[in-house]
Amino acid sequence: MVTWREDYSMNLINIEKITKAYTDRKLFDNASFSLQEGEKIGVIGINGTGKTTLLKMIAGLEEPDEGNITRANHIVIRYLPQHPEFNPEKSGLECVLEGNITEENQWSIESDAKAMMTRLGITDYGQPAGQLSGGQRKRLALISVLLSPADVLLLDEPTNHLDNDMADWLEDYLKKWRGALIMITHDRYFLDSVTNRIVEIDKGATYSYQTNYSGFLELKTQREEMEQASERKRQSILRVELEWMRRGARARSTKQKAHIQRYEELRDREAPIQDSQVELSSISTRLGRTTVELENICKGYGERKLIDDFSYIFLKGDRVGFIGPNGCGKSTLMKIIAGIIPQDSGNVVVGQTVKMGYYAQEIASEKNDSNQENEIDFSYMNPQQRVIDYVKDTAEYIHTVDGVLSASAMLEKFLFPPEKQYSPIGKLSGGEKKRLNLLRVLASSPNFILLDEPTNNLDIATLTILEDYLDRYEGIVVTVSHDRYFLDRTMKRIFAFEEDGKLKQYEGGYTDYAIRKAEEVAEGNAEEAITKGKNVSKNDSEAKEKKAKPRGPQKLKFTYKEQKEYETIEEDIAKLEEELEALDHEMMQNATNSFKLSELTAKQEEVQKALEEKMERWMYLEDLAAKIAAQ
Repeated sequence: MVTWREDYSMNLINIEKITKAYTDRKLFDNASFSLQEGEKIGVIGINGTGKTTLLKMIAGLEEPDEGNITRANHIVIRYLPQHPEFNPEKSGLECVLEGNITEENQWSIESDAKAMMTRLGITDYGQPAGQLSGGQRKRLALISVLLSPADVLLLDEPTNHLDNDMADWLEDYLKKWRGALIMITHDRYFLDSVTNRIVEIDKGATYSYQTNYSGFLELKTQREEMEQASERKRQSILRVELEWMRRGARARSTKQKAHIQRYEELRDREAPIQDSQVELSSISTRLGRTTVELENICKGYGERKLIDDFSYIFLKGDRVGFIGPNGCGKSTLMKIIAGIIPQDSGNVVVGQTVKMGYYAQEIASEKNDSNQENEIDFSYMNPQQRVIDYVKDTAEYIHTVDGVLSASAMLEKFLFPPEKQYSPIGKLSGGEKKRLNLLRVLASSPNFILLDEPTNNLDIATLTILEDYLDRYEGIVVTVSHDRYFLDRTMKRIFAFEEDGKLKQYEGGYTDYAIRKAEEVAEGNAEEAITKGKNVSKNDSEAKEKKAKPRGPQKLKFTYKEQKEYETIEEDIAKLEEELEALDHEMMQNATNSFKLSELTAKQEEVQKALEEKMERWMYLEDLAAKIAAQ
């Protein structure tokens, strides 16, 4: 039951003793928690535990079977679903504006929407939603949610389908945003940076931790250790009590009756249940001398060049990550390597012993009958097919480090109990489908794994175990990912897509790449500033030479204007820096006011440009002052 309260002060949402079940699956059992003003909550848990269902109940899209969800009166809640749907006939801009236009914003909302769409990589405002990819539709939904002011944001996997720059922008936006937030995300760096509270869903209950993700890991370990210590103490006492009972306790006195009652309570108390974990233990087949060689690969669509003359030889044990903006060609390159689509030119040489496993970015619920560009629907899952039959289509028996396992036994290791194995795939959650797809890939015992956005919709626990598995995996791993933590944890080499289809190689994980990239940008800016300074100096000198009469060698000196400018320029720079700082503060205060935020952003860009110009001028004047002093 959902109710509304008039005076909520700091408490925005209160969930009391809710129960929710789907057929034989109990997601919540007497669970409770609340949301306070200013709280930014990250919801985590194994796929299928009810994270998405919780957000839907808070949003009012579903009702709990028992218990109450109380919302403060007059609060505005905006909800981002995991898989948004739009009218396929409407344009992207129309979809974004729908439900966001009011009398107060009708003159500014369209420009705000276009600016945000451009920022998230959607530049064709008139393209029908039915022609957009799943990732583009997800970004449209995110824009629609952020476009209007709200008191509470409910975000289900907001970083899915965002490239690194977009994710950085969203992270910064949510950190500055002053409202309350509840989000589901697998991005551990994102959780660490944005949230100030973690709510874990585990076996129908909710556990709250007043900290970010790093703090949660420490506190959860402490909680589990305390539970285990308490259980060990219970077992110790129980052994003593059991021995007393065996000696023939008689319930003749009140004292003896209490003793027996205490024994029965200890005996019947449930021990803490250990978390079930996915077990990854498949064995890769032997890899020969020749692996996969890419020779001068080129690929484009129409006039757009995605990949231009890319060559690379994959070595045994390679861990290679591809990064870049959405639509740059990352997934296309993965499909070329896998032999799903052809390259325009160049060669892909695949060794005879190479056995590829391809983990697709999205799960397809409809089979592609057009067979466009010979593309195979590796990600297709028939919603009517039983879970166990889906795995058996790949392998009846799977070779693991523990020996040969049946498809059913392997499914249990992947947290699919026997009763769920005979359910249709259509009844699984989005995360469970991704986990099942991962099992299919590993069941084929590949020695060359291609992972296209593996962190999308996978729960953190499964990701952690996947990362541990890749540590032990002896084959080659190639991934496309925007997940900075995953790239840092698993990759040893990064290829970044740059302009005109070129790829640049960086050693190390994502953080190593980011540091080196920042250094390259700083070096480029410094060289540009020096060049500009020299040009300005040269132009000024030439002008002076034209005006001056030939009176022999002339000493360098400041003009009157330059002298005055030199005396005040550092003060001017300091004022501009203070103005930028004030604008940042004002933007944080107006984070929910899209019209005001747009004005402040424009002003910020203007001040930033003025600051850059002043800095370049200061460098020139400093250089000139040094030359004058050296005469």
